[in-house]
Amino acid sequence: MGVVVRSAATSDLAFVSQDGYVDGAVVRRKIGQGEVLVAEIDGRPVGYVRIEYLWSMRPYIALIRVLEPYRGKGVGRALLSHLEGVLRDAGQSFLFSSSQVDEPQPQAWHRHMGFTECGVINGVNDGGVGEVFFKKPL
Repeated sequence: MGVVVRSAATSDLAFVSQDGYVDGAVVRRKIGQGEVLVAEIDGRPVGYVRIEYLWSMRPYIALIRVLEPYRGKGVGRALLSHLEGVLRDAGQSFLFSSSQVDEPQPQAWHRHMGFTECGVINGVNDGGVGEVFFKKPL
């Protein structure tokens, strides 16, 4: 099972918007700016990553999503690895990410992928749940 990662195209809009966190127009803009990657297996999309830029200059994983049947099969690692290469080529030296403080599995994934915790913002999510931030050198 080979994972192929590529930049998202406008034709991927429905797939890379399925989480519903941001408006489709925003995702369309992000696709145009090269801020969305898609992972495919056998030509079928199975995951994606969207990035933001903190302070308009520091790359941040806004969302990484892998369809349930493909989790634990290297799809997230392939997306992250491809993203890291793109960011290194663009002259970036760090990548940031985060997860809610009450999400132990995503936190474990970040640590497993080489991220280290770099801070917490308390009370920023629904229900007053905090967000733990991670940083990874490129």
